[in-house]
Amino acid sequence: MTTKLPAAVRNHALQIAHHEMGHYVVARALGFETGGVHLTVTMDLRHQGGASISLARSIFSIEAMKEHLEARMMVLLAGAMAQTLPSKHTAVKRVDKSKATAILKGEQGAEQDYAKVRELQHLLRNLAYPDTDPASSERIAAELKTMTDRVWDRTQKIIEDQAETIAELAGALVDGMALVEQWGRAADTYEVMFTGQMLERLRAVQAIPSLGVRADSRSDAAQHWK
Repeated sequence: MTTKLPAAVRNHALQIAHHEMGHYVVARALGFETGGVHLTVTMDLRHQGGASISLARSIFSIEAMKEHLEARMMVLLAGAMAQTLPSKHTAVKRVDKSKATAILKGEQGAEQDYAKVRELQHLLRNLAYPDTDPASSERIAAELKTMTDRVWDRTQKIIEDQAETIAELAGALVDGMALVEQWGRAADTYEVMFTGQMLERLRAVQAIPSLGVRADSRSDAAQHWK
């Protein structure tokens, strides 16, 4: 199917597929329940994408809550990081931190992820440093930086360790794209949907290591993140 994709559409689709599979792979590695992944790209390079991830879990302690918040931040950061991985085969695949930061801050539609991360940062800091004076802006800023750096570094390590898996899954997603029929007008949209069951059958998914959130969980609801 991808032989019919214009080169510009395919290249853009691969970037966004990397983004969504970054969310998906890190979520699975950290113990979140995952569902399907979908992607839509138009001829003029507009796109929509999402990975279904369950946010429902049982949390019985403050420590478990902190671990869950940190893991959730990692899942949100993962998309932008994965999007910067080189699509071509290279010996070593590294996250481009400056590009990932730019993506999170508003380029190519990841600003929703960034807004969620910022809120979770403050909630996690409130739990981790309850004795800090709310008026001490310098200390709060330092605590936020310490937490952010730790979460970023851990996420980047997972993304780079799983770069080949992310690339394989992203490539498979794009290979599955098909031109959508449009009644009464020219077709201009390619789309694909991999269900959770489809993904579960892939060896690449089965090989994703389990790093765990370390909080007991039970899935009964899902949230889609673009």
